[in-house]
Amino acid sequence: MTDSSTENLNKNTLNIDISSSEDIVKMINNEDFNAVISVQKVLPQISKATDIIIKNFNNGGRLIYFGAGTSGRLGVLDASECPPTFSVPEEMVVGVIAGGDRALRHAIEGAEDRIDLAQEDFKNQNINKNDTIVSISASGNAAYVVEILRLAKETGCKTVAVTSNPNAKTKKFADVFICAETGAEVISGSTRMKAGTAQKLILNMLTTASMIKIGKVYKNYMIDVKPTNEKLKTRAVRIVADICKTTAEKALEVLKDNNYKIKHAVLNIKYGCDFEKSEKLLKENNGILRKVFEKLN
Repeated sequence: MTDSSTENLNKNTLNIDISSSEDIVKMINNEDFNAVISVQKVLPQISKATDIIIKNFNNGGRLIYFGAGTSGRLGVLDASECPPTFSVPEEMVVGVIAGGDRALRHAIEGAEDRIDLAQEDFKNQNINKNDTIVSISASGNAAYVVEILRLAKETGCKTVAVTSNPNAKTKKFADVFICAETGAEVISGSTRMKAGTAQKLILNMLTTASMIKIGKVYKNYMIDVKPTNEKLKTRAVRIVADICKTTAEKALEVLKDNNYKIKHAVLNIKYGCDFEKSEKLLKENNGILRKVFEKLN
């Protein structure tokens, strides 16, 4: 049997339709804890996938998510948040949803069953062996994601399957199989709930941990944030001031002068490095600020 337990009836919510609003949200909240627990159980698999992504990033590869429906939307969401958070190129982390951009807002009936769509989307991404391909599917049985992983293996890519079904068909084609067994949903089969929550947690870990390891974070400071609004500019000033133990005025002065490059500002204030020297040092140390500090101290 290959159907996921997410299709089963949840004995804890059988009377949800006759419950008060307060009791309904309590039931949902109680079940949400299971999503967190299910992710905790697969941390070794998530870390293994992260190591693959890091290696491929360092070799110039990309992370590409593929999914349908809720799963596809979560992949697109996670990918779209990487450029502003970590100042990476948009093509470095990509989210592809079956049915295209229209599917982000509208249900595209049958898209998850379309092998031809998978083949077209895979071809359009110009995928090579340095890319990491991640399928996202609660059941792991959708023809679209199964075909994506099959093509990825054929291309020589490393593959990761994110699912809630231990018997998922994607397992056959996955180098890393991440199965967060979230169990029966509050509403039977509604995988936008617990299964979707688990997927969101996992994708957050994959990108955040990978970005940390390639030098996008110092301590827990977001040192590669792209300051595209006043809130983020204020954050950049605070980060530089904190790291350098200087005033906000001094941090702002240097950031304005270098177009809000946080790492460069830190190296300028702490060590007197001009922009060119900072750029050279960061390049030599793969953008990892701690390594530059070790070299200059």
